[in-house]
Amino acid sequence: MKEPPLSALRGYVTLQIKGAQVERFINALSEAGILIWNVKPAAGGAELRLLLDDFFRLRPLLRGTSCRMHVKSRHGLPFRMARLWKRKFFAAGILMFGIGLLLLSSMVWNVEVEGNDKIPSEDILAAARQEGIFPFQWIWRLGEPDKLSKQLNSRIPGVTWVGLQRTGTNITIQVVEADQPEPRPLLNPRHLVSSADAVVTEIYAEQGRPVVGIHSRVKKGQILISGTLGDEANHQTVVAKGEVRGLVWHEYNIEVPLKTTSSQYTGERKDRIYVVLGHWAIQVWGYGKSGFASSRTLTELDPLSWRAYDLPLGVMTEKELESRQVTETQTPEAAREEGIRQAQADILAKNGTDSVIKSQKILHEKRENGKVYMKVLFEVEERIAEELPIVNN
Repeated sequence: MKEPPLSALRGYVTLQIKGAQVERFINALSEAGILIWNVKPAAGGAELRLLLDDFFRLRPLLRGTSCRMHVKSRHGLPFRMARLWKRKFFAAGILMFGIGLLLLSSMVWNVEVEGNDKIPSEDILAAARQEGIFPFQWIWRLGEPDKLSKQLNSRIPGVTWVGLQRTGTNITIQVVEADQPEPRPLLNPRHLVSSADAVVTEIYAEQGRPVVGIHSRVKKGQILISGTLGDEANHQTVVAKGEVRGLVWHEYNIEVPLKTTSSQYTGERKDRIYVVLGHWAIQVWGYGKSGFASSRTLTELDPLSWRAYDLPLGVMTEKELESRQVTETQTPEAAREEGIRQAQADILAKNGTDSVIKSQKILHEKRENGKVYMKVLFEVEERIAEELPIVNN
């Protein structure tokens, strides 16, 4: 016979029948209207399948035919539910996990802003919150994206278009800012004066009146490009603009040790791994001391995250790196070159990378107490113009 419909939902069992009157037992099943299928001979009897509801009607038939039965296997939903009921706490946990997952997936977890350059993201997120768009908001409480986009467009000044896109539990607000001319800074009338004693090598006046020429020797504070145009009877003040370069002399006192001690890694290390729970760290690997005479410890924390949120759970790794002290000795000539390089780098850092060191001269040099002492004069071509406001009386 064929397997009856919905047998998996109704439940069925596989039986092994033994006895001298197995054929009579099978005929009795048919006469009693009990549906069986997959009937096949087995050792000392037969094997068959029948529905769970009919299983409890077999006892009189077995007694009448002197047969015995053995349940070989059980199938279907009733047996699965019975096994699940034995683990009801596990089943409840699965159910609660499913409900929690459903609730979490029905909630907005992250709101991002894209396309803004001049408008702060905080202002856009504040306007979105007024429309009900914020983290931990129920997704089903949000309005239609087109309607929300129009409402946000009216709330946020300085935008021409606002788009709203939802991907799972993440909402992205895309904005197109309106083109606005950049406000020009308000400048007061001013002179350009020399920032140091120098010899002018180049002068370019974009606005204003140059009062010195090339090869002129100027003092600190002397006017280079005047912001006053005209004469005493008829004059006008403007914002002096331009560029002036000149030769400036810098004197450096340099001190360089002949012996230097530094710490270097040997390549040996010992790792310790911790499981982090909130403010607690539990070590799970790398017990014992390293035995290093000198070492440095680096800590790396790798927290677990969900979307854009870091969870109070993660793994922390401590790397203890063995180190050793290395002493290097250099010749006086090498120390002299190193000191001059340091001074040159300091000059470029203070006066701009477009500065040019024209020459250098060692005025004095001595060696004592394991160090090289030098006094060096540098000739540098650099920008020497600085602003001086014009005060009208």
